[in-house]
Amino acid sequence: MRIGVLALQGDVDAHQEVLRTLGVEGVSVRTPSDLDSIDGLVLPGGESTTMSMLLDSSGLREPLTEWVSERRPTLGTCAGLVLLADRVTDGRDDQVSLGGLDITVQRNGYGRQKFSFEGDVAAPDLGEEFDGVFIRAPRILDVGASIEVLGRLSADGEIVIVQAGAIIGCAFHPELSGDPRLHARLVACANAGNGPR
Repeated sequence: MRIGVLALQGDVDAHQEVLRTLGVEGVSVRTPSDLDSIDGLVLPGGESTTMSMLLDSSGLREPLTEWVSERRPTLGTCAGLVLLADRVTDGRDDQVSLGGLDITVQRNGYGRQKFSFEGDVAAPDLGEEFDGVFIRAPRILDVGASIEVLGRLSADGEIVIVQAGAIIGCAFHPELSGDPRLHARLVACANAGNGPR
């Protein structure tokens, strides 16, 4: 089992370490050919506008759009969630997401860096509460009928984890708290028969 981590920006090493704790090989994805031998993909946090530009300069935009359109196993965290959202508010006019999740997100929806916070996330289908680390996090404003809501902020019930088929998105950084459950869910999706092309 090999899970790719988009390695254009963000805390790639932390995601790969979580995957190692699950007994899975985490590999860096920097070029289109890196997608050929992986079973699933993590789109990490970072700055979504910069990541969008790097997708173009690396030649990864088209193959990643195809990957997501084929509903292949994908986990997007923080800025990765923005890349997976069908609709983004407060983005640049030329910013284009990969799509894949019928949701609307607001970039930096909880405010700038100084408003970053940790909060409990209730996720009954995944077990006990998560420790959610929110850093310039996107806010999920609405979800479509195809979206399964997996987690909400315990304090106010805001949606922060969603899934549609093999595509999972969360507004926070699970890799920073060392909680492997969302990565394990990605691995389970990959094990369900969505392996390398």
